[in-house]
Formats: sequence, C-alpha cells, structure tokens
Amino acid sequence: MAGVTLNGIVKEYGAVRVIHGVDLEIADGEFCVFVGPSGCGKSTLLRMIAGLEEITDGDLMIGGDRVNDQRASERGLAMVFQTYALYPHMSVRANLAFGLENIRMARAEIDSRVAEAARMLQLEPYLDRKPKALSGGQRQRVAIGRAVVREPKVFLFDEPLSNLDAELRVTMRGEIAALHRRIGNTMIYVTHDQVEAMTMADRIVVLRDGRIEQQGAPIDLYNRPVNKFVAGFIGSPRMNFIACEVVEADGSGVQLRDPSGRALLAHVDGRGLNPGNKVELGVRPEHLHPVGADENGITATVENIEQLGGESYLYCHGPDGVDVTVHMTGQTALGRGAQVVLGVTPDLCHIFRPDGIAQPRLRLGEAVG
Repeated sequence: MAGVTLNGIVKEYGAVRVIHGVDLEIADGEFCVFVGPSGCGKSTLLRMIAGLEEITDGDLMIGGDRVNDQRASERGLAMVFQTYALYPHMSVRANLAFGLENIRMARAEIDSRVAEAARMLQLEPYLDRKPKALSGGQRQRVAIGRAVVREPKVFLFDEPLSNLDAELRVTMRGEIAALHRRIGNTMIYVTHDQVEAMTMADRIVVLRDGRIEQQGAPIDLYNRPVNKFVAGFIGSPRMNFIACEVVEADGSGVQLRDPSGRALLAHVDGRGLNPGNKVELGVRPEHLHPVGADENGITATVENIEQLGGESYLYCHGPDGVDVTVHMTGQTALGRGAQVVLGVTPDLCHIFRPDGIAQPRLRLGEAVG
C-alpha cells in the first residue's frame, strides 16, 4: 500500500493548460473520490497518476518515490475502467489469471490469488463461465478482480459504474466500499455522480476547470460548501438559490429581504456584508417545508408534485419566478397551483456573495465578534 502526493501538477496540451498546479495529498489506505462536471480534469488527473498521460510540470509521488518518469507498469497501480475490457473467449478464471501469467508468476501463486479474489468478489460460482454468460454487475466484478489479483499499491477507478443500470450501480457502490474495508488499499475513484462520491468516499475532491474547488469529508462539503459551485454540485436534488438583499448583518446573523419583500433570517457570519448588498440565499430542498404565513420563509406556487409514497418532491416557482425544489418525507395533500410559504430554518441557510464565495455558517447558538 502507498499514499499518493501531487505537488503543483500541471497538464498542458500545446498552449492550452487543462490542469492548473494541483496540490493534493492522499493518505495511505484512503478512499479518495475525484468528482466534478464533464471537462473538469478529473480523468486527466487520474490518467497522469496512472502514467497514461505525461505530466507537464510538478511532482507525482507514490509511496514517497517520485514517479513522473516511471512507466505505467512500474508504478505498482491497477486501473479499472467503465468498459470491462474482458477477453470474451476466456473464462472468468482465465481473465483473472491473464495478467499474472504474462509476468510469468508461479502457477501456485496465480491460483492462490485468483481463488482469493473470486472469494472476495463472490465470483466462485462463475469461474468457468465466459463473459457473455454474466450480468453487467458480474462482469464489472471480474474487471475489479483483475485489478485485485495484481495486489497493487493503489487502485484507480475511472467511472467504473457508468455502464450499469441504476439498481446495479447501488449494489456495486456497496461492493467497492466493502472491498476497500477488507483490503485497506489506497483507492482513487473518478466519477461525475456526486451520489457515488457521497456514499463511498473518505474524502471528496471537487474539481472545476482543472482546479480543486474544495476537498474534505463528504458531510463537511454538504454542510459547509466554500462556494456556490460546490453547494450546487454536492447534494441531490441540488441546492436552491434565491436572490436577496442584505437588510442588516453582523457576526450573529444576516437579515435579508427576498424579491417579494419578505424578511428572512440566516444564521451565518455576516461580517463583511453591508445593507443593500446583493447576495444569494442557498437552501437545500430537504430543508424547506410548508409553514404558516407569518413564519421565516419564502412564498411559492406549486407547479408540479412527485409523490413516491415515502417521500414527496414539490417543484415550485418562488420569488421572482425562480425555480424552487422541496424534498419532503412522507406524503402531501398539496396540489398543483397551491400557494405556500416554505419555511427556511436560519441554522440551515447558506449565503453566497456575488463572487460565489460562501459566508461562514455559524453553529447553533454561535456568534462571532
């Protein structure tokens, strides 16, 4: 096993810079997920770690050794792609053993590693089958097994679940997380799906335009996003954003006025804000709920409802026509066209300045001088 350190990593294609001096330290045994929209640089970063892309500048360290000039095969890594890349004419057993046979490993050791990987990934009943006789999830387990038998220092996953249906993705998320708990190797996982990131990672690294926007534990990014981009990307459904004007602000909170003229209170550090400043109030769908007309909240008109039995989604038009999504537990008696006030809990609010930077949230009962 080994940690991975990126010091000032830069990638350029000709005159175009796509990775801008990334600094990142991934601890030995950590499950780190790179997440971001298409084109953010997450797969390019992974491919540079793997040795499949040259590094323009900076230092890449694996297990304390600088590996910029090492070939991919010399870095002690194993990579799993979204395409299974299995040999269709070979059995599962032969697919698992193929890479080890190529390096002329002793047959007894190959058999031992294949048996252990098959046991770990619940592939023992399928060892003599060909890939065409397997389900999508089973094929992906074989692809992961081919990485496991190599006993690498670090596992690299490049959107491995993208080709699976929704139910299988949920199952495979759990299986990859369980594999990490069992073997304890460092894992670096790339996905565009923030749900995968939230449910699997020890640490999430959010990327945009070749730069790290924020990194940290999943729940920390959910609770305390540093800017509007991270706030809108982490969490499903995405956070609601409502344009507001500052009425009063200090270290204990911010008094706002929304476009309809309603007063709102947000329990965030208001230092640096002044009356009249334009900001955006951020509230997650699960933190909104219908309340009385005189409570802290925004007015909205229900445009559509999705009732799923145990939970409901309201799609509303809020102040100034902005779209507002509400995620409620249970069922609702509200109908389309209903006029509602959606309660905004001050302790669960976020405020973003015009440059997108978040004002620090305060903890319950906290104030700063």
